[in-house]
Amino acid sequence: MAIKKQIKSEDTKRVPTGITGFDELCGGGLLRNRTYLVSGAAGAGKTIFGLQYIYNGITKYGENGIYIATEERPEQIRENAKEFGWDFEALEEEGKLAIVDACSTKIGIPSHEKYVDVRPFDMRSMMDQIIAIQDDIDAKRSVVDGTTSIGFYLQDPAKIRVELLKLSTTLEILGLTSLMTCEIIDEDNPSRFGVEMFVTEGTILMYYKRTDSVRVRGIEIFKMRGSDHSKNIHPFEITQNGIVVHPHEEVYTA
Repeated sequence: MAIKKQIKSEDTKRVPTGITGFDELCGGGLLRNRTYLVSGAAGAGKTIFGLQYIYNGITKYGENGIYIATEERPEQIRENAKEFGWDFEALEEEGKLAIVDACSTKIGIPSHEKYVDVRPFDMRSMMDQIIAIQDDIDAKRSVVDGTTSIGFYLQDPAKIRVELLKLSTTLEILGLTSLMTCEIIDEDNPSRFGVEMFVTEGTILMYYKRTDSVRVRGIEIFKMRGSDHSKNIHPFEITQNGIVVHPHEEVYTA
């Protein structure tokens, strides 16, 4: 009986991503109120992973979400989501989802979004807006897509580490279980600036490697503090319904 109670208590701390096959790799999901880095090369599927995590949270688990778009305009985010049948616009209208436009002003174009980061980059402004949104829609999940553009703006690794730590800690204090995406150019190095993985509680690596004449997709939980997890690289597909991970198969790389 004591064991059952312990398992039940542990389950309540988990936040299922709802991504087919993934939660089986880490004991049922992510640990609640923590921030995770999702790293991968261009085309690996990081944004789709984040979109699916937010959408599933709202539609399957009743957990409202905040999506901070630093590298794509919200119009593009909505269009990307719609390709998989995820109607983000409807969720926004219902007050279950907020998309922060942290891209438009950075590239010098006007924005008509409800939530806009009005300066090219200001971490305090972004955090203040996240705090206000979380209070407004009672969000439980967030995605920062992505940290790479923030890093390029700040440039100095020490400053990047401090600012991302502030953001990660703020998200956790607000009760948000969050993902931060990170574009990498070397799959042997899970962070672009060498500091991102140190300010998050876990790192998920997404691979898109060429083997002979085809590219193979794989996903690996590189680290997850406070939780056991698979130590293998598992294949995954991007289907018309989103990402599907195959937890009982392994990707073997040379």
